Amino acid sequence: TSENGMYLGGKAQVLLKQIDFQYSDGSEGSAFIVTNVGSLIPEVKNLFVEIIVCIFLVLVFTACVLIIWIYRSVMGPVGKMREATKSIKEGNLDFELPVETDDELGQLCGDLEDMRKRLKNTAEEKLKFDKENKELISNISHDLKTPITAVKGYVEGIMDGVADTPEKMDRYVRTIYNKTNEMDHLINELTFYSKIDTNRIPYTFSKLNVEDYFSDCAEEVGLELETRGIQLCYANYVDKDVLVIADGEQIRRVIHNIISNAIKYMDKQNGMKGIIQIRVKDVGDFVQVEIEDNGKGIAAKDLPYIFDRFYRTDVSRNSSKGGSGIGLSIVRKIMEDHGGKVWATSREGIGTIMYFVLRKYQEVPMK
Repeated sequence: TSENGMYLGGKAQVLLKQIDFQYSDGSEGSAFIVTNVGSLIPEVKNLFVEIIVCIFLVLVFTACVLIIWIYRSVMGPVGKMREATKSIKEGNLDFELPVETDDELGQLCGDLEDMRKRLKNTAEEKLKFDKENKELISNISHDLKTPITAVKGYVEGIMDGVADTPEKMDRYVRTIYNKTNEMDHLINELTFYSKIDTNRIPYTFSKLNVEDYFSDCAEEVGLELETRGIQLCYANYVDKDVLVIADGEQIRRVIHNIISNAIKYMDKQNGMKGIIQIRVKDVGDFVQVEIEDNGKGIAAKDLPYIFDRFYRTDVSRNSSKGGSGIGLSIVRKIMEDHGGKVWATSREGIGTIMYFVLRKYQEVPMK
């Protein structure tokens, strides 16, 4: 057998190797090979130092890489979010915050961008709402001023004795009555508009007999049209026992707003007489009401938007005619709340037909 060993003692730093053998006479002996390793220790020490230095450099490099990565992946988005919040604080919403990663910071950037978009949409809606309110106030003021001026003039005429005949007095009084009705309608429209915006429309639904209800409406409308020199044609094609569930007052408002709009843009010339037709038809599960006029009609490009709030087909002409610009939008709101709908067809120079439908009342059989 042979064994190797290391001996480190005092100044001796050697590597030993023992070799056992037998002499020729049979006796045993051992030979030792002694190798001095003292000169190798400094090199090992230097190697150890170099390894430590290399490890330190690797750690420093790794730390630098991590710092750069953290700065780019964390501080970059944080800086952008800080700039975004600063812009939002100053009221500047016309920017875009890009989402570059899918981690938590990326999700936070996405949430902040969604918040910016919502704030911008809210701000734009508020500006639009304020503009619409200003326009409404301007329109209502214009429309109220016109009949008030007329009423004042006719009253002064009566006080000054200008209406010196019964016929003249009757004409003056009838004109004053019509103008006060216009003012009353405008005030009611403004009040109803405020209720629409707060969803506080007071509906009172009940069963209405179609023939009786629309006959009364036609008679009421006919009196007003007669004073304006407009002919009314009414036709009912619905059976006598047909009922609908509706708010009678609000459906009257629908008819009145549609007819008022038709009267406003009748524009009959060359002695032609204005004609408005009301037809009530049975269309299956619904009752359909058609209100047709022979006015100037509506352009095809304007027809899809006439029920939008404040939409005007001809601003320059409408400014002279007045109008709050919310009459037909009120009509659409009322019909939607009744579970029905409203639409229109028109041909320029021929006239317009407004349609709206109400669901029939049907008894549910008891089991």
